[in-house]
Amino acid sequence: MSQRILVAEDEMIVAFDLCDTVEEAGYRIEGPHAGISSAMLAFQKEKPDLAILDVSLSDGAVYPLAQKLADEDVPVIFHSGRHSPEEIRKHFPKATTLIKPCPPTDVLRAVDAALNQPAATAA
Repeated sequence: MSQRILVAEDEMIVAFDLCDTVEEAGYRIEGPHAGISSAMLAFQKEKPDLAILDVSLSDGAVYPLAQKLADEDVPVIFHSGRHSPEEIRKHFPKATTLIKPCPPTDVLRAVDAALNQPAATAA
């Protein structure tokens, strides 16, 4: 069974392009979700193997969802056009950050790297 990736992105053209890219690489997609509330509900129904999250969704900043995912050892890739990697690292020091627009090959490289890294251990 293929790995499941939750996608939270409120710009629908970007969201569908991102989902198509990842799905064509053989992953199952959950989403896209334009808001935190629907993405959180999807996460609660079935834990994904990975999440690709825009930082600013239709109903606010995605950080609370990202923290819940991190608490469950779900790797998170932030995909943002408005927030710098440095800004995101203040909240999530080990997170992968992709800046929009991001070429599909870079997205898939980040997905592969995130899914193949060993689980984080508490310090």
